[in-house]
Amino acid sequence: MKEEQKRVSGDSPHRIVNFNRKNLTSKEALEESSLHRAGRGINKLSNRRSGAGKDVQGEAASPKTARSGKISITGRAAAGRTAAGRTAAGRTAAGRTGIGRSEGAKNTAGKAPAGKATSKTGEGRTVEKRTMATESRNTRDAERSSVLPTVQFTSRRGSNTEKREYSSEDFPLLAKPMEIQESKNKGKKPKHTFQGSVKVIPLGGLDQIGMNITAIETEDSMIIVDCGLAFPSFNMLGIDLVIPDITYIKSQIHKMKGFVITHGHEDHIGALPYVLQQINVPIYATKLTMALIQKKLVENGMDKLVKMKTMKFGQNVNFGDLKVEFVKTNHSIQDASALAITTPAGVLIHTGDFKVDYTPVFGDQIDLQRFAELGKNGVLAMMSDSTNAEKPGFTMSERTVGRTFDVIFAEHQNSRIIVATFASNVDRVQQIINSAVKYNRKVVVEGRSMVNVISVASELEYVHIPEGTLIDIENLKDYPDEQTVLITTGSQGESMAALSRMASGMHRKVHIGPNDVVVMSSHPIPGNELAVDHVVNELYKLHAKVIMQDTHVSGHACAEDLKLLYSLVKPKYAIPFHGEFHHRRAAALIAESVGVEKDNCLLIENGDVLEFTTDGEGSSYSIKEKVQAGGVYVDGLGIGDVGNIVLRDRQNLSQNGIIVVVLTLERYSGNLMAGPDLISRGFVYVRESEDLMEEARLAVQNIVDNCLQSRMNDWGKIKNLIKDGLSDFLWKKIKRNPVILPVIMEV
Repeated sequence: MKEEQKRVSGDSPHRIVNFNRKNLTSKEALEESSLHRAGRGINKLSNRRSGAGKDVQGEAASPKTARSGKISITGRAAAGRTAAGRTAAGRTAAGRTGIGRSEGAKNTAGKAPAGKATSKTGEGRTVEKRTMATESRNTRDAERSSVLPTVQFTSRRGSNTEKREYSSEDFPLLAKPMEIQESKNKGKKPKHTFQGSVKVIPLGGLDQIGMNITAIETEDSMIIVDCGLAFPSFNMLGIDLVIPDITYIKSQIHKMKGFVITHGHEDHIGALPYVLQQINVPIYATKLTMALIQKKLVENGMDKLVKMKTMKFGQNVNFGDLKVEFVKTNHSIQDASALAITTPAGVLIHTGDFKVDYTPVFGDQIDLQRFAELGKNGVLAMMSDSTNAEKPGFTMSERTVGRTFDVIFAEHQNSRIIVATFASNVDRVQQIINSAVKYNRKVVVEGRSMVNVISVASELEYVHIPEGTLIDIENLKDYPDEQTVLITTGSQGESMAALSRMASGMHRKVHIGPNDVVVMSSHPIPGNELAVDHVVNELYKLHAKVIMQDTHVSGHACAEDLKLLYSLVKPKYAIPFHGEFHHRRAAALIAESVGVEKDNCLLIENGDVLEFTTDGEGSSYSIKEKVQAGGVYVDGLGIGDVGNIVLRDRQNLSQNGIIVVVLTLERYSGNLMAGPDLISRGFVYVRESEDLMEEARLAVQNIVDNCLQSRMNDWGKIKNLIKDGLSDFLWKKIKRNPVILPVIMEV
């Protein structure tokens, strides 16, 4: 046997490990690294063979070795190379008579030239008898469990040989064959453990653009996603802002955990200074979003009173049985994020305002990979942006606008350029600055909101302005027109915005002239078209050139972008958010087209309590109730003191004017001491309608006389009779219905 081992090893530098079936007791060589490597190689072979239901004595061992119960591993044992030759995967010593095809009498034991492990027969095939097949499997298992091998190390020179003995305790894996058990759950999706319910309650933002706020409520917790404002419509006379009605939130204040904000636009953060006065809970948002919120709170003296936590993308925050993850998206402002909200009923995704931009001006692309992972794990419902759902195709990258600005600057090098855009569109401002620097122009930022946003973004390095580029508006007159650029607010035609004041000639520092090029770098928000048209007309009257085409790309996803996100997320329920009803309807059709069931595309309204319930049988939804929702009007410093009745009176006053009826009564007798006198404002021009006013006065006189003759002392009834009588008289005379205000004085 020793001679055979010598033939196999020859002068090979590789170590030979022989395992004899003897009872050995020594433990001295456990520290030898080569032993561990040999053991690992044998364990791998054992695992491979045991998985096929066969006992492994060695890989392609020779019959002689098999008969003696020995395993020879030479050279690279762990790689599956044996002294007898290389065998294909799955071939064993018991499976073939020819162990290796040694056409050139090649020795696979380290390719040693000195010794030959086999002899040539016929065409070079080594033929050996198979003897292992006669052995009983039970006998081999018993031998393997009771007998452990000796280990012999041969040095590189083949001279120093050491023998060490080991007990069965040192090789527990060799004492019995290893078994490979495949997982029962292989190929199966892990079953979720969701059990419970969650309520989704939109309190604003549906069927409108603005005032976005949504409550996510469970049995123990509540969070609020966004808290924005809306700008007043044309019929909200005298109203400055519209903020959401938080009556329901205040009724559940014991559950409130915090505000979670998607991005820094006014329609998502603008109402926070007003709402936090009534509900003071922590705010969670990304870096730039939080900086803009903090700026607002500083202006209102609330920054020290509110806890603010800046979040990173991919970071989670726990709110009891609710967990929120911030997911990177793209929008017209940096640090926009979607929210993955884990609830007892399942995972909800709130996209916020988003688009898919593969080449953003600043920062990274939307994290589509994370959306896909969430979709793979299972998403209960997705609340998605629907603003551009009716627009086909993909939303253009913001970088395309930069190329347009370069063209505009190149074609108008002898003119002053004024660009009107959204104050919060930091990327747009950055591209305007880039073009200005390229053509050696100084930049002026005008408009309070524009100045605030750019100052915050510059401090956080979200916008890069080369030194010396930005100048104050006071220094604008020191530079010729062809060397300046103005970035201003007023792209939506706001009456008090900087561009509107320039167009009307009311701006103190800037006067529009024929040498000015005005770029409207935005699309009108639905409802603002008339205001924008008015400003454009005023600019044309001042002989300025106005450019409106190809200078804006939307920050909202178009139809194909929505299809992409729905396809990745694969929600069971689709809840279109952020848009008018026709926008949300189009988004529902998109969700249906990519696999969401028609009945699971939910078009809910503000105030609807949408409840999802998940149990062992699956998920379901219901709308069982409706809570108070709507807008609260802000007029000056007053919040909520102007309601629909006041607005109706204001509309009536604006349309028909007012008549004030004044009369004086004696305190004790009730006799008429003076009047009645009629004072008109906005009704008719009195000097040209003296006859009409006199007839109206006489009509009121008759009404008062009748009341006094009947000894009527109730002033409220007297006022109502005056209002009704005078109103009927004026309607019959001139078909007008002014506001009538009786005033009774007592002396």
